Amino acid sequence: MKVLVTGGAGFIGSHVVDRLVEEGHQVVVVDNLATGKRKNVNRAASLYKTDITGWRLERIFRNERPNIVLHLAAQISVRRSVDDPVFDAQVNVLGTMHVLQLAVRYGCRKVVFSSSGGAIYGEQETVPATESHVTNPLSPYGISKLCGEHYLSYFQRVSGIPVVSLRYANVYGPRQDPEGEAGVVAIFIQKMLNSEQPIINGNGRQTRDFVFVDDVAEANLAAMSQDAHGVYNVGTGTETSVNELFRMLAGLTGSGAKEVHGPAKAGEQIRSVVDPSRIKQELGWEAKVDLAEGLKQTVEFFQGKNR
Repeated sequence: MKVLVTGGAGFIGSHVVDRLVEEGHQVVVVDNLATGKRKNVNRAASLYKTDITGWRLERIFRNERPNIVLHLAAQISVRRSVDDPVFDAQVNVLGTMHVLQLAVRYGCRKVVFSSSGGAIYGEQETVPATESHVTNPLSPYGISKLCGEHYLSYFQRVSGIPVVSLRYANVYGPRQDPEGEAGVVAIFIQKMLNSEQPIINGNGRQTRDFVFVDDVAEANLAAMSQDAHGVYNVGTGTETSVNELFRMLAGLTGSGAKEVHGPAKAGEQIRSVVDPSRIKQELGWEAKVDLAEGLKQTVEFFQGKNR
């Protein structure tokens, strides 16, 4: 099949592209390279450098006629969404609407949307959160992702196009950006390898559900199946505190860094973990890379970069 991947030069998107190529699909990547990197894109894929909100996107759909769209392009910074909610909405709401509209217009068979488990559920009332958990996003980013899910449902109702929303837990792994705010694993590793002092926000007892990027790529492939529909959590169902994460990474990197704590981040969730039971039952997907192995692979990637 021909698969169009928006954001395919980014951290998660590039791993998805690699798996699609491995499976023999013809892959078209759309990425404005604002945060993605050309070097991340598999050589077997076609890359169009353009924005999902721009007029050139229609020409790509018209010329390429993809069978499936995997929509990963997004404004992913919670902090930027707070500082500039209009920009966040332009990319994550209007951009998603544009992709959906073109997918319908040019006869795509399915759209798979990358959403956010942590940002959409907000401060969880039950742990782990199932897909029926109340959605109470605490940031414009979370609101825009939830809005994207609603637009997917709308387009499915009015056009009949099958849609899937994947609510990711905290994704980590090779190619993650250590300069951004979204990847605590990458940030800690880079600082430890550079003999710098990582700072733990607050008391460090806040928990997250860390899922390896290769497993997330597999979830995207599973969502392409005919049986996949609706909303699925993509995570491990296991909580890990930031303090635990720090200690694991210190051991893997050989860092002598101490556990230094800074001010708590305003609005940061105390516990965030998703229940992946539905995607396991319906699509046969489950996270296969445990945290120790995933962190080991990620540290090795960063060590290779720093040589």
